[in-house]
Amino acid sequence: MILVTGATGNIGSALLKELHAHGAGPLRVLTRDAARAAFPEGVEAVEGDLAEPASLKPVLKGVRSLFLVSRLGPDTDILEAARQAGVEHVVLVSSITVQTHPHLGPAGENLAVEELLKASGMAWTILRPTQFASNALMWAASIQGRKTVHVPYAETALPTIHPADIASVARVALTEPGHHGRTYALTGPEPVTARQQVEAIAAALDREVPFAEISRLQARAQMVATFGPEAADAVLDVTGGDVNHELSMVRDTVSQVTGTPARPFQQWASENANAFR
Repeated sequence: MILVTGATGNIGSALLKELHAHGAGPLRVLTRDAARAAFPEGVEAVEGDLAEPASLKPVLKGVRSLFLVSRLGPDTDILEAARQAGVEHVVLVSSITVQTHPHLGPAGENLAVEELLKASGMAWTILRPTQFASNALMWAASIQGRKTVHVPYAETALPTIHPADIASVARVALTEPGHHGRTYALTGPEPVTARQQVEAIAAALDREVPFAEISRLQARAQMVATFGPEAADAVLDVTGGDVNHELSMVRDTVSQVTGTPARPFQQWASENANAFR
């Protein structure tokens, strides 16, 4: 039995589709409301909440492999509940900032979860993706309203990754041998700037999208209310303020693991154009 947490999220939903399409065997998803859940036929939906590890006992019963995104609940308790339930293998989504920006608070938190998993006694595979293509959804309201998209570090290029590629690597790690004890840094196939991302969305919509670069201070003032000061600074650092070679490096890990090239940002924009209409 494979348990997918976050099955309605950008990675989890794509992973569930892949596992189902590949006939991965018994599949279970964690959901807060099983009565309202809509998943592929044959997928078992069980109620529980990562924020309340005590609720996970029935969810984890019979599970041998677990897909988990870090920091969605008390990870110490979540991993202990998995260990006690007999889970044998955990595929954990962490962050590439663990290796590129270990001094940042969120990176340190992700590293702590990785170390908890390694010390748990369960087999593990750790995924460290870079910036998600789906982060562009933060511009959806402006684009829908035909307003100007304001972005700091407009010309900083990062190898943004399609969430479905993270899911593809997770699917292979969950279902094929040879991935226990492996840590995979995951990127897209090429660097892409914020300006190029907005241009790709505009092309998918077949209309112009106004775009303007703003300063870090202007961006930070908008972000602090949502993320808090520390997280806002961390996001700004890794999206342009403190980019290093390790962060901007294109890796072919997706194709090495899955046998299929990583998807470009333009593909994500085309597939998700309706989110911006």
